[in-house]
Amino acid sequence: MNLAGVPAPGPVPGPAGRLPHAAYALVPSRFLPRRLVPRSRWLPGRRRLPQGPGTIEGYLSEVLGEPVRATSHVRPALRVNRKPVLEIHGATGKRLAFVKIGDSDRSRALVRHESATLAQLAATPLKVVVSPAVLHHGVWNGLEVLVLSPLPVRRGRVSSFLPVGRDRFLPVGRRVSLSLSVRKGRVSPSLLNSAVAEIATLGPALADHAGAARQDAGADRRDARPLPGSLSPEPGARGDHAWHGDFSPWNMAPSPDGRLFVWDWERFATGVPLGFDALHHFFQRALRRMPPPVAAEACLAQAVRTLAPFGLSAGEAREAAVRYLIALADRYERDGHQPLGPPSQWLNPLVDHQEVLP
Repeated sequence: MNLAGVPAPGPVPGPAGRLPHAAYALVPSRFLPRRLVPRSRWLPGRRRLPQGPGTIEGYLSEVLGEPVRATSHVRPALRVNRKPVLEIHGATGKRLAFVKIGDSDRSRALVRHESATLAQLAATPLKVVVSPAVLHHGVWNGLEVLVLSPLPVRRGRVSSFLPVGRDRFLPVGRRVSLSLSVRKGRVSPSLLNSAVAEIATLGPALADHAGAARQDAGADRRDARPLPGSLSPEPGARGDHAWHGDFSPWNMAPSPDGRLFVWDWERFATGVPLGFDALHHFFQRALRRMPPPVAAEACLAQAVRTLAPFGLSAGEAREAAVRYLIALADRYERDGHQPLGPPSQWLNPLVDHQEVLP
């Protein structure tokens, strides 16, 4: 087995008929559960992993045109879509790329979908959101390999969505002031709202592209169906918007020029009501402070305030919140994973008492 459980292809014989090996250490990480890094004087470790042209490091060295070392982000395999993620460094220690590896049918489909989404974003001028660039997308030993440029991120705390006056909401296309967007590493509510609005406008332009990407990804019929809450894709329909799909505080960071770095686009989708990303951001932060049933109640209770900057009425905001929670539960069902518990416990009691759905 190679880094992060990625199997190597047929062995490349060395002097002793085997691949050369190097020692690695499994260490804690501030932002990720664990990291598998090359052993050093300060990081003793006994794990022996293969090196050379027949490994993922050898493959990535050819792709990037220079010798590389990989650090693996080790995560528990709790979900069918959980995938190995590698952090790639050059000989000088400079970070060169992040690599996502699809090693299951579901994760391969998500990797292909993210690659197609990022390719389309690269051809679409965005003024608020900055996404990674695709450096390489290919197949190695039957595994989907997506190499992404590292965003120049300095970790900072991302504020929650807060109600702001319409005079403070920055419409898409208006230059974002550095003084508003970056203050001691924080992202202003105005910038977050502007990012949500800009991503939402991608819906009509990318609807056909997203559908084609899902077909190319070879996802099963359940994966290809619209999200619950998806409405008519015709221009002007209330469901004619896009969402990042995982617009969480840990998937974004402020940029020095006042824009917003956003990564992990594998859940991007179109045909949803306006505000799904804002609701997701609120809900994910709430889950860190309260149990799922209470967080779901808070998401619905605060929907009017959360979506006020987007001009939604109270009824539209509550409807969007219900549709978002249903869409998230459906996603977990399709992934074969219930991190929030059965929907009958955290979702149904809330939705059953609502009359916002037509």
